[in-house]
Amino acid sequence: MRYRKSLALILLAVCSLLLATGCRDSRTIPVANGRPQLTIMVGGLEKVIYLPAMLTRQLGNFERNDIDVKLLGEQSGATAETALLTGDVQGVVGFYDHTIDLQAKDQCLRTVVQFAAVPGEVELVSTQDAETIHSPKDFRGKNLGVTSLGSSTDFLTQALAGQEGLQTSDYTRVKVGAGQTFIAGMNHNGIDAGMTTDPTVAKMVTSGDAEVLIDMRNEQGTRAALGGLYPAASLYMRCETVDSHPEIVQKLVTSFVQTLQWIKTHTPAEIAAEMPSQYAGGDPELYVKSVGDSISMFNGDGLMKREGAENVLRILGRYSRNVKPVRDRIDLDATYTNHFAEQALKQGAQ
Repeated sequence: MRYRKSLALILLAVCSLLLATGCRDSRTIPVANGRPQLTIMVGGLEKVIYLPAMLTRQLGNFERNDIDVKLLGEQSGATAETALLTGDVQGVVGFYDHTIDLQAKDQCLRTVVQFAAVPGEVELVSTQDAETIHSPKDFRGKNLGVTSLGSSTDFLTQALAGQEGLQTSDYTRVKVGAGQTFIAGMNHNGIDAGMTTDPTVAKMVTSGDAEVLIDMRNEQGTRAALGGLYPAASLYMRCETVDSHPEIVQKLVTSFVQTLQWIKTHTPAEIAAEMPSQYAGGDPELYVKSVGDSISMFNGDGLMKREGAENVLRILGRYSRNVKPVRDRIDLDATYTNHFAEQALKQGAQ
C-alpha cells in the first residue's frame, strides 16, 4: 500500500512537471463556455493567398459554427509547421506540400480543406535585372529570394530551376521573408529575383521596382511553369487531432467553405472592404487591385483535386531532399481528405 501511494505521488509530480513545462497533447482542444477554442497559425496573415483565414473571422463564420478561433501570423510556413508539431497550435493555414514533406519525416499532417489548386505565387525579377533574366534558365549565378529555406517558396524555386537543368549549387537561395523584408531585399540588391505573393507583387510592379517573370496565380500560368496543378493554400492539422475531434474539424471546415463560396459571389472591392483596414497599407485602391489579381485562385468548394496532389508529389520527389529518397512510399491518401468539405457542401454551407 505504501509503495502504491509513493508511486501515485511520483506520477502526480511528473504530470505536474509536464504541465508546468508546457508539454501539450495535440489531440486535446480546449473548450470554454461550451465552445471549442482553436488556435490557427497562418503563414502570413496579410498575404492574399491566405485571405480566407482572416475573411472567415471578419464574416463571423467561426462564430456562426459555434467555435472560437484565434489567428496567429507567421511569415514562414516552415516555422508554422513546427508550432503545429509541438502542439502550440491546432492548425496551420499554409501550403499543402508541407503534409508530404513531413510524411517523409514520419510525421502525419492532413489537409482538411483546400483553398486553391494553384500556388498564387509570382516570381518577380528586379527591374535592373530584367534585361538579363528572362526565364529560370537565367538563374545561374543569381541570388533568388525565398521566404525561408525549407519553405514552399524554396521548393517551388528549386522546381523552376531544376526543370531547366540547374542544380541548387548553380544559384543562391536567400531568405528574405515576405512583405517589406522582401521588398528591401530586392531594392537593395540582396536578391536579383524572388518568389512572393500579393499584395507585395502589386506594390513592386506598380512602383516600377520589379517585373513579373512567372505568374502562378492562375491555372494556365501554373500548368506552364510546373507541368500541372499545384494545390497550395489550405488548412492542415495533425492527423491525431483530425481523427479524435471530427465534429470540431467539421465546424472549422464548414466555416472556411462558407467563406470560399462567399468569395465567388463578391467583387474584389467588396472582399477588400471586409478585411482589416491596415491590410491596405494606406493605399486602398492598390489593395483592391492585389485582391483582384489573385482572387480567381480560390476554388469555391474546399476540395482537393487528385491531379494536383499527384503533381506536388512528383515535384517534391525530384527537388525536396526529404521526399526524394522515400518518394515511392509516400501515401497521398494520408495527406489530405475531402470528407469534411464534401459534408459542408451537402449540408449547404451557405
